[in-house]
Amino acid sequence: MNKIILSILIVVILAGCNGFTTGAVGLPEGKVIMDGEQYTMITGNSEWKEDNIEISSKSSPDINELAELFETLEIDKDDTLKLEIGKNPSSNMVIKLNEDGTADKVEMKDSEILIPSESGYFIYQLITIWPNGKATFVFDVNVK
Repeated sequence: MNKIILSILIVVILAGCNGFTTGAVGLPEGKVIMDGEQYTMITGNSEWKEDNIEISSKSSPDINELAELFETLEIDKDDTLKLEIGKNPSSNMVIKLNEDGTADKVEMKDSEILIPSESGYFIYQLITIWPNGKATFVFDVNVK
């Protein structure tokens, strides 16, 4: 009996080790930097093709559910946040979702965005494109 369990355990472990080298292939991460601290954004829909490998996630939860997975940042009015995206994307677009359900396009300059001058809760969506794919990243802030 122990040999059967050990055999099954070995098969499961080997199936999990599928030959990918850690960090070498795959969708880049998005990070928000505030006061020198890095916070990894939540990835929504994504597509990535590299070295005969295709990764796709098109069934992500609602943007509000994604924002709940992120540790809401407490930030002051008119402050700035730095956004860092791996593997040098060719295009970025930032959209701010307001509490009233409206959305505004936000200008990103030198990888930074300006926080609104009004208090409130905001969800940010970063739509990023690379030659190898695309991804949507989400984070949220509470402006004091």
